[in-house]
Amino acid sequence: MPQPLATRAPAKINLTLHVLGRRADGYHELESLVVFAGTGDDLRLEPSRTLALEVSGPTALLAGSDTDNLVLKAARLLTERVEGLKVGTFHLTKRLPVAAGIGGGSSDAAAALRLLGRLNGLPLSHPALKETARLTGADVPVCLEPRARMMRGAGEELGPGLILPRLFAVLVNPRVPVETPAVFKALGLQPGQTLSSAAHPAPEAPSLDALLALLKETRNDLEQPALNVQPVIGEALGLLRATDDCRLARMSGSGATVFGLYDDCEAAAVSAKQIGRARPDWWVKATSLR
Repeated sequence: MPQPLATRAPAKINLTLHVLGRRADGYHELESLVVFAGTGDDLRLEPSRTLALEVSGPTALLAGSDTDNLVLKAARLLTERVEGLKVGTFHLTKRLPVAAGIGGGSSDAAAALRLLGRLNGLPLSHPALKETARLTGADVPVCLEPRARMMRGAGEELGPGLILPRLFAVLVNPRVPVETPAVFKALGLQPGQTLSSAAHPAPEAPSLDALLALLKETRNDLEQPALNVQPVIGEALGLLRATDDCRLARMSGSGATVFGLYDDCEAAAVSAKQIGRARPDWWVKATSLR
């Protein structure tokens, strides 16, 4: 019997998120610079004849039942596309907050596809893996090979991998779930409506200062709608901006997770401790982004 396989399912952070409009099919047209954090969930695959999932960890109770967990959804979709696919029992250690704008479930699903690919000798470029990722969820394709890149369309258009300076960050989630459809509804765009706004700058940044300057020219267009849905997001942003040496504070994805960027890991760690003391019931994590 093959040995168990394991991988990390890192948090996905939208450094930018520009909404260009809403397509006739109802999906929103986006441009987003995506990076991945050093923190995340862990997934292990123990090969066996049957497909199963066991979930543990601090946020396990919020991870969804077997019928709606994206790990099993992705695995089942792949079995429909690859005859004789070897499977097994997934052991998911869930640490990331749920419905948090950091792609936790999508990254878990992508991690499952990576492990099944390794077990079955399928490269990440295999058409079945790529199609399964697309069918599982809008954020799963960008999480399949977790590295910095631009994501466009409704998540299906991926730019090449980018080499960006390491960012030191504090992630803060006030432990309130924010459903993405509610935020897009609050944005209020009608099908076929487009927005006229400045183009997203090219993601070329040879240094930390250059990257921060680029980010200050961008935005997250879902931040204000999310604040209308969950005003506590504004409190989280305020706490980050009040910390020493915070270079930029912004919401990730559709919220409620926000991030602050710092010059080094020491400044990020100090700020995380400060916010953790002020809000001990919140999820606060110092990490790096690449």
